[in-house]
Amino acid sequence: MKLKEIRKEKKLSVPELSNLSGVPVRTIEDLEKRGDGRVSTLIKLSDALAVSLDELCR
Repeated sequence: MKLKEIRKEKKLSVPELSNLSGVPVRTIEDLEKRGDGRVSTLIKLSDALAVSLDELCR
């Protein structure tokens, strides 16, 4: 998963992405480390980052 890479490209901190997406900071941190999560969570993050779900999950 490219979550951390995309987040950094967009110059967002984890708390900023949390505020934009409504996904808790801890969940984002776990996703960046482990790379697995619920589809509904990934959709919220991809929407907040303005990228496709496919791009986020590659």
